[in-house]
Amino acid sequence: MRSLLLAALVALPAAALAQRSTLTSADSALVGRILLAEDRRDASDGALADGLRHPDTRIRVLAQRARGRIADSGFAARNSLPALPAPTVWPEAAWQLRFRALTAQRANCGALQTALSDMTWAVRLRAADLLDASCAADEPIVATLRGWIDALPVHASNRAADGVSWHAAAHALVALARLHPADARAPTAKLATHEQWQVRMYAARAAAALSDTATLRTLARDADDNVKEAAIGGLSKLAGHTDDAVFIAALSATGAQAVRAAAIALKGSPRSDARAAASAAFDRWVARQNAPARDARVALLEAAGRPASEDRPPPVRSELPPRAVALALGSDVRLRVTLSPASGGGSFVVRLRGDVAPMMAARVLALARAGYYDGLAWHRVEPDFLIQGGGPGANEFIGLPQFFRDELGTVPHVRGTVGMSTRGHDTGDAQWFVNLRDNLRLNGEYSLFGEIVEGIGVADGILEGDTIASIAELRAGRE
Repeated sequence: MRSLLLAALVALPAAALAQRSTLTSADSALVGRILLAEDRRDASDGALADGLRHPDTRIRVLAQRARGRIADSGFAARNSLPALPAPTVWPEAAWQLRFRALTAQRANCGALQTALSDMTWAVRLRAADLLDASCAADEPIVATLRGWIDALPVHASNRAADGVSWHAAAHALVALARLHPADARAPTAKLATHEQWQVRMYAARAAAALSDTATLRTLARDADDNVKEAAIGGLSKLAGHTDDAVFIAALSATGAQAVRAAAIALKGSPRSDARAAASAAFDRWVARQNAPARDARVALLEAAGRPASEDRPPPVRSELPPRAVALALGSDVRLRVTLSPASGGGSFVVRLRGDVAPMMAARVLALARAGYYDGLAWHRVEPDFLIQGGGPGANEFIGLPQFFRDELGTVPHVRGTVGMSTRGHDTGDAQWFVNLRDNLRLNGEYSLFGEIVEGIGVADGILEGDTIASIAELRAGRE
């Protein structure tokens, strides 16, 4: 019996083509029930048994896959399913090789000096990030860093394609703090008041390198919670519990990232009011009913001296999103991701992989159609690794209030594939990540829901903080 089933599964592509027009509305309803059973992790749902008995190969495979995902969080049995089409193959960009080679040259000041003038800004910024005190006597390097800082405009929110805005000055400031601390103190104090919040965030990092606790205390009260997070982390390492009053005040922040940082800093505090403040903040965050704030809630519990098992996450809701059934059955849906003109403009096209992750793909599609991603940023950019964004707080700890379930498959994390950000099993927060290189170590850990089929060069050129103007569905025959 098993050999017959496997033979049928291997024949899926041909069988699917032959059966494409045979499904009824009742069959589609069954597919929806199977998807919901998997999403709820409900092995007792009768839709699974009905699906396994169905004459259509596609429905049997969906039922088998659902049962496997329910039974095994890592879904090791997925390898017994038919192979899915491989993603588009994208050759590496020339700059990626230069970027990658820098790691082995981090002690070579001459190579880093050359890289500071590379034609691609990703390589230049990488060189700045690798600099340390061993290059302090290299005057051309120091002069380049000073020049980048001096060139920072007051209004640094716009950049041209292939250019930078605040990035060069921010990276140079942190590098200068490592190489020439005395020369970095004045620009750090100045940039700590810059109108661009990313500049202030990097100023906090520079202040930490300079052991400048006064600047860090100021930035720990910043209006932007990403700046607060960076400042609190640096201040905690330098001053320990000396500044617990600052950390207690930060527990009232609206951003989960700042609250989490403050809670981590308060853990083990000798102050009598620290635990009570952390407990009160935990109750406030429970009331928010926000699943991705789990990290902040757990950190608050630890600061309050309470076990993580006391966390009270919001109830899980499982609803069938529009188009999930169609995506599961092979519908070709594509999204155009357009960058803001202030971020260099351009666009790339993503084909949703409903054959791998139909529920996730359908939920992303629904969010895109509702304008959820419009105006959000790519907050994490690691050239030659990945870019990540699409969170309302420009931070990995703030996402959609409801988690997405994992939908692990066999499609590999190669260059150009698009996956869902998570911080643990079944914790998708609607943030995207795009693999800029083959990242096969992510296989089996993160769900893929799409692949770039056009414009990967635009994705390669994204810099930290670049903004998404829109994500729109492409209609057949229209661009």
